[in-house]
Amino acid sequence: MSEPAADIIGIDLGTTNSVAAYCDESGPRVLTHEGAGPLIPSVVRYEAGPRGEVRVQVGEGAKAGATDAPRQTVSSVKRLMGRSLSDVGADLAYLSYGVVAGERGTCRVLVPLEDGRELILSPEEVSARVLETVRAVAAGALGREVKRAVVTVPAYFDDAQRQATRTAGRLAGIEVVRIVPEPTAAALAYGLGLERAAGRNAGESVVAVYDLGGGTFDVSILRLTPSPDPGEPYYFEVLATSGDTRLGGDDIDHLLMELFRTEIGAKVGAGEGLELPPQTRRQLGALAEGVKIRLSEHEEAPVRIDLGGGAVYERTITRAELEAMIEPLVLRTLAACDAALRDAAAKHSGLAVSAVVMVGGSTRIPLVRRRVGEHFGLEPYTALNPDLVVALGASVQASILSGARRGALLLDVIPLSLGIETVGGAVAKIIPRNAMVPATATEMFSTSVDGQTSIRLSVYQGEREMAQDCRKLGEFTLRGLPPMPAGVPQVQVKFMVDANGVLSVSAVERRSGKRASLQVVPNHGLTHDEVERIERESLKHAREDMARHRVVDLVANGRLDLKWIEDGLRRVGGLLEPDYLAQMRSAADTLRTLTDRAHADWRSVNPDTLHEAKETLDRLSVRMHEIAIAQSLKGSQTDAGA
Repeated sequence: MSEPAADIIGIDLGTTNSVAAYCDESGPRVLTHEGAGPLIPSVVRYEAGPRGEVRVQVGEGAKAGATDAPRQTVSSVKRLMGRSLSDVGADLAYLSYGVVAGERGTCRVLVPLEDGRELILSPEEVSARVLETVRAVAAGALGREVKRAVVTVPAYFDDAQRQATRTAGRLAGIEVVRIVPEPTAAALAYGLGLERAAGRNAGESVVAVYDLGGGTFDVSILRLTPSPDPGEPYYFEVLATSGDTRLGGDDIDHLLMELFRTEIGAKVGAGEGLELPPQTRRQLGALAEGVKIRLSEHEEAPVRIDLGGGAVYERTITRAELEAMIEPLVLRTLAACDAALRDAAAKHSGLAVSAVVMVGGSTRIPLVRRRVGEHFGLEPYTALNPDLVVALGASVQASILSGARRGALLLDVIPLSLGIETVGGAVAKIIPRNAMVPATATEMFSTSVDGQTSIRLSVYQGEREMAQDCRKLGEFTLRGLPPMPAGVPQVQVKFMVDANGVLSVSAVERRSGKRASLQVVPNHGLTHDEVERIERESLKHAREDMARHRVVDLVANGRLDLKWIEDGLRRVGGLLEPDYLAQMRSAADTLRTLTDRAHADWRSVNPDTLHEAKETLDRLSVRMHEIAIAQSLKGSQTDAGA
């Protein structure tokens, strides 16, 4: 018997806390169980049982005992999802548990048990334990089993990180029916509030959703369009998104931890080289988090640590001191806001943001709210609980997918461009960034070498023009092609991004019907530095990249033209007038010289000169091709007469 259609919950799988919510005819609500609060700490503790079993504790209990078992307690694992060990190197000094390289260099959590055994766990396995607990809370609150969910992710999560989230859900026994970006989910919850507060005739509004959570930052610019007909949907269209998957409340904690470590080192005579054992790192992390939270409500926070042997580290942290420390982080978020606004304005000129929605626990920091308000010239919208709004929005989307609720249509976008490597190392962009999902795009390609029986297709993500400057997502091979001259095969490549933002690529050679496909599951995700580099360098090198891309394409096409012309001259060269033949040879030599120079160094030729040389040869070759076609037709007629 199938599950009731309405039993799809919304889950915010957060870096610090996770939340479950459910939406029915009466609206969305957060799910709690047995008197507990709505926030479930995303913390998992592992320990050895008396009979050799592994005991797992999740949530408040695991968090409360973290100081006693720092190496067995895993937190902030969301920052490891879909990443390699090299990606997360900067975080390792602040983690109390071990992180090692797993298959293909991906992150694995190392947990030493009390009986001497070691557990090596993927981040997905740890996150699955959190999701199992969230699912149990939801089932207890609803009084029935829950097997399906809409799960949220940061808008800037790439394919690897989204796939890792789906895997965690599957390990937890949850069918992830949709992945929704966190800012978009927040806008869904906000949209319901807008509808109730202003009614259906509130008109169109443009909303910036500023989401600063425990581990990530996202900003999305959305257009909310209520329908005048109560029976019709209202639309949530994501115009642009930007963000930083390596920036959140954890990074603020790290700044405070580094301050404590440095000052304690000076006090005990160790200086900058003070190494902290796991238990101390866990204690400092908890202390830093507490200081950060207190300074959101008070002007000062006292700190006192007994160092042993009569030594005490004691000082007071002021709000002004913390604000000076975190100002650069806040400015990074505002730069991402500007990038999203530019992209949105490029799509729709004249847009004016009418509201700024604050999402994520770190938006409670007064400096964050103040800077965001100044930047947008608007009082930030904080009526909805920033810790709960994402889960509430996810439950709204869940109710829409289940058919339990009408009245909303969600239109989302992809964060970074997707394309395929072409001859010469250029990238042909097939789906541009901020294209609406689900998205489908098709391009035609061919071969550059005679007799190819297979074609390797490499898929890339990024904003630069050359493959070496983008992130490789995967590759696959189209095999079994009949040998054909270069340029004759017709390879149709199709990119499909589903509603979850997951990419699939397929290719078919239209003459032979040979097919191949790939669901892109890259080894790891984009680091903060890579995302910043992608966007910064795409602007810095735009003119140079476009010129190089143009030269590479001209070289590939010019060489193909030269091959065809040489083939034609071998067949009908004897039928051409000497002067015309000499012009053809001269034009071909000019193009060959330029393509050879450009192949060796793309900067050595002017793209316009190369283009003109190719066009000159193309124009001259028309008569030769006409003669070749006439000869082919004569041969066919002679064969038919015989």
